[in-house]
Amino acid sequence: MRRSWVEIDLSVLAENIQTLQSALPANGPELIMVVKADAYGHGMVEVAKKAYELGVTWFAVAYEDSALALRKQLKGGKILVLGVTEPTRVPELLGKNIIPIVADLDHAQALSAAAVRAGRLLPVHVKIDTGMGRLGIQWQDAAEQLEDVFRLQGLDICGMCSHFAKVEPLKPACAQEQAARFMEITTLAEQLCGHRLFKHISSSRAILYRPEWDFDGIRPGIVLYGYGAQDADMRCNTSPLLQWKGQVMQVKSVPANYRVGYYGTFKTFRPTDIGVLACGYADGYLRALSNHGNVLIHGRRCPVIGRVSMNWMAVDLGPESGVRRGDEAVFIGTQDKESIWANELASICRTIPYEILTCIDARIERVYRNE
Repeated sequence: MRRSWVEIDLSVLAENIQTLQSALPANGPELIMVVKADAYGHGMVEVAKKAYELGVTWFAVAYEDSALALRKQLKGGKILVLGVTEPTRVPELLGKNIIPIVADLDHAQALSAAAVRAGRLLPVHVKIDTGMGRLGIQWQDAAEQLEDVFRLQGLDICGMCSHFAKVEPLKPACAQEQAARFMEITTLAEQLCGHRLFKHISSSRAILYRPEWDFDGIRPGIVLYGYGAQDADMRCNTSPLLQWKGQVMQVKSVPANYRVGYYGTFKTFRPTDIGVLACGYADGYLRALSNHGNVLIHGRRCPVIGRVSMNWMAVDLGPESGVRRGDEAVFIGTQDKESIWANELASICRTIPYEILTCIDARIERVYRNE
């Protein structure tokens, strides 16, 4: 008996990548695939390998440890670290084609000193905070600080980047303001350094709605994993590639008024069969789905009943269900003609598909298909 497992269909990933690439203009922006958080729970190494086979040559991660782990498995391509790289890690990054960002002047000075000590030039991209309020040189201070950054030894400043706080087609003002700031600052930066810089600002939502902000590179994340790109007016449409499945561990027939789970928060309203599944909040199936979620069994939606506990959950199979121990259960994915995807679970939990996907425990087996 298997508790639960995750199936990743790499052929769907290939379709998503090809769909996005076909929507880009010829000689258009380079695709920088975001594979942080273990590729949004899909498995960084396998996902990146497949993308690289399809011609993707840039990958973005959050931390230097992820970059180094990916480089061990992926000999080609460029890897961009979106977080704040520790200066002590500079010797490891040099020579491995791993590019950190510069978060501010102090960070630039520390990276510069480390590169000088190593006797090498460190390629970097300078991050500008154009309105996200997170990492990067504040746009108001950029003109002054960039002069100091470009004077530093040991740094090969080859790119500029930023990140949108929100991209709303019906309320475009905030994103337009950020894009304008970015264009103004990058123009100044290129004047200061005397050469063209590799510029990128757009992540998934901007890619789907605002092609004029593609610049030299785009950073698709969730769109390549099949979420947020289903509307007809978007630049392209993609499909989910991750399915999360398990097996029924026990089936029991119970009478009406039978209480289920901690504190008996669910009471059966008729005689029914209950299925017990070895999946709980420790596995990443959020507790907020208690008495609200559904699981697919025999191609039918079976309501989650009672509280989701650490390692277990119960579902209402219905009277005389015919379900047996070992039958397949689908937490995310398709079965026969029914589907449950991460965006549905996210809506119930009042969160986003990113959280649903990245909360799936990394210890759960990932099975890769390429059909």
